[in-house]
Amino acid sequence: QVQLVESGGGLVQAGGSLRLSCAASGITFSIAAIGWYRQAPGKQRELVVINSPGDTTNYADSVKGRFTISRDNAKNTAYLQMNNLKPEDTAVYYCNAVQLGRFYWGQGTQVTVSS
Repeated sequence: QVQLVESGGGLVQAGGSLRLSCAASGITFSIAAIGWYRQAPGKQRELVVINSPGDTTNYADSVKGRFTISRDNAKNTAYLQMNNLKPEDTAVYYCNAVQLGRFYWGQGTQVTVSS
C-alpha cells in the first residue's frame, strides 16, 4: 500500500520560511516523479513544482526563486523549502508521486502566511 505523509506546515509571517516534508512508503522512490501541489480556498489545485527521477525540475512561475524541491531517495523523503513566503502562498500543500503511470497523493498540510 502506497502512503505519502506530508508534514511541516504551519502559520508563518510574510517573508518567513517553512520546510515541508513528504515521507513515502510502498513505492520505489528513486524512480518516481515527485511533485508538490497546492490548493487555496475556492481555487483549483495547482502545480507548485515537479521533480523527475532524472532530476529535471519545473517550478510554477509564482514560486521560482523562492521554493526549492529536494529529495533523499535513501530516506524515501522529499522536501519543499519555501522562503520569502507571501500571503498568496496560503494553501493546503499536497505531495504527489507518479510511478508507472499511477498517481498517489498525500493528505495535505496547511500553510498559512499572515501579512
